[in-house]
Amino acid sequence: MTRPSLPPARPALRRVRGLLPALVLLAALIGCWQVVVTTRGVAPYLLPAPSRILDAFVGARALLATPVLTTTEEAVAGLLIGAAVGALLAIALAAAPVVRRALYPLLVASQTVPMIVLAPLLVLWFGYGLAPKVVVVALIVFFPVVVSTVAGLTGVDGEMVDLVRGMGASRLQVLRIVLVPAAVPAFFSGLRISAAYAVAGAVVGEWVGASSGLGIFIDRSKASFRVDRVFVAVVIIALLSMALFALVGLGARLASPWRYAAGAADREVAP
Repeated sequence: MTRPSLPPARPALRRVRGLLPALVLLAALIGCWQVVVTTRGVAPYLLPAPSRILDAFVGARALLATPVLTTTEEAVAGLLIGAAVGALLAIALAAAPVVRRALYPLLVASQTVPMIVLAPLLVLWFGYGLAPKVVVVALIVFFPVVVSTVAGLTGVDGEMVDLVRGMGASRLQVLRIVLVPAAVPAFFSGLRISAAYAVAGAVVGEWVGASSGLGIFIDRSKASFRVDRVFVAVVIIALLSMALFALVGLGARLASPWRYAAGAADREVAP
């Protein structure tokens, strides 16, 4: 007699189960941190306990709304601009091999310059407003998008392209019908990597010159020896980065549903 098979878990439940190991590990690390700081008597100005950081968050929550909104605005604007520029540049590089051979090495070389070095120059060129922070984020974002999208565009099956061309399609139609849909998953793969760094990029831009934002909050907390508030800002930066990463993942599901539908079908078929 065979046992009846259990119904497949719902997607939301599967995602919760997938996050469970990470949540358990995080809780264990925070617990160890609390025990070590408490039992060893570590000074709060060196390493505050998690409970003290939580108290600092409660005490400073009224001060955090404006910095969080400012940094989020800079990160989202830079992410969108960097993604758009990166996608257009990737199409140009994929369409013209001569341009790719000439420009690609320069793009790689440009990434060897630390952003903390470029940021003061951007402040000189664009002032102390929103623009230099957005440009910093866009410069961080566009390179992973370009690399991933170029790989997606140039990795399309050549027989498929020849087939569509043989049916009389123009270069623009080949791009719209074959190349762009095939490169969408690669584009979002690069954008996911970029999203993880966008908020940190905005904070770097704020350190060079700004009047508001989490970078300024960190600087002021550090100057007043409130290390617990510095940790509060770090936690918020991590949460914002995770939220952007999740939003990009949601965008990838909406833009390429066939890819995730195929994955779900494979999981259900697999024993």
